[in-house]
Amino acid sequence: MFGIVRSGGRFRAALAVIAAAAVATATGCGALGSGTSNAAASGGLEKSALKVSILPTTDLAPFWLAQDSGYFEAEGLTVESVIAASGQASLTKSISGDVDIAFSTYPPFFTARGTGAADMQLVADATSVNAKSNAIVTVPNSPVKNVNDLAGKKIAITAKNTASDLLTRSVMQDHNVDFGKVNWVLIPLPGIAAALQQGQADAAYLPEPYITQAAQTAGAIPVVDINTGATQDFPLTGYGATRKWVQANPKSLAAFQRAMQKATHDTLIDRGKVEPLLVRFAKIDEDTAKLLTLPGYGSILDARRLQRVPDLLLQLGAIPSPIDVNSMISPQAGR
Repeated sequence: MFGIVRSGGRFRAALAVIAAAAVATATGCGALGSGTSNAAASGGLEKSALKVSILPTTDLAPFWLAQDSGYFEAEGLTVESVIAASGQASLTKSISGDVDIAFSTYPPFFTARGTGAADMQLVADATSVNAKSNAIVTVPNSPVKNVNDLAGKKIAITAKNTASDLLTRSVMQDHNVDFGKVNWVLIPLPGIAAALQQGQADAAYLPEPYITQAAQTAGAIPVVDINTGATQDFPLTGYGATRKWVQANPKSLAAFQRAMQKATHDTLIDRGKVEPLLVRFAKIDEDTAKLLTLPGYGSILDARRLQRVPDLLLQLGAIPSPIDVNSMISPQAGR
């Protein structure tokens, strides 16, 4: 069977941190399924029913595992997922109060903070870029045949100032390709393969499972792997909430974090637990689930690693001034 793509010492160090957090979780919250949590034992959760806005990508495997295996329930939580069209749309749901926690690529969290749109806190890590897990792709009938052809073309992304936008521009910059005259076409992930086929876009940024699906349905071919140059092992996705929500719900947040730490640990050590969840929740077939490349999963937030995101945003002009990541990291369960 296919293993999770690992990055040597970085993977082993991350796994050690996650495993330690999982041990702390197991020690603190009792047996899975007991219905008793640290939060409940110490006076009860501020809020036991949470709504989390998500995107149906492979990045959500630990979240789905936490739901499906009862890890949230063991922490006293009932967690409902709400599908969003993009990371920016997910963030908007959190800002408006429609959801408690938002899953997104990292750039929208920092652009919201940098532009003063919202005071967001990062509450849990999710994924980093792995080799072949995110790519700029094209199709056989496209005028784009290699990375140099991207200049001045129509490139599909989900939204401006999301990872699809920032990482595409960064990769083009690494290859000395001018992105100044690109016609950016904003399309939700499920519609991008069809847009490529119909000529609405000449190329597109895609994560898995959409890379593999687009290859099957539209003959999509990677033009450049995002896991190169300045974006190698780049922090990709995470969970966030408004500072107001974090301050009002510390026990509920810690319960969510503990469940995610345990689920992430299980995801890292057993791909066999991941593939059925991708079939059920990401709506992909079993063969695709076996073939696709998984991202690098994580749950503990590392300020030094995450600092790469606002630094890139500043470099590309997406935020007006530097942001210190430490100021945006919420308290972390087990730390």
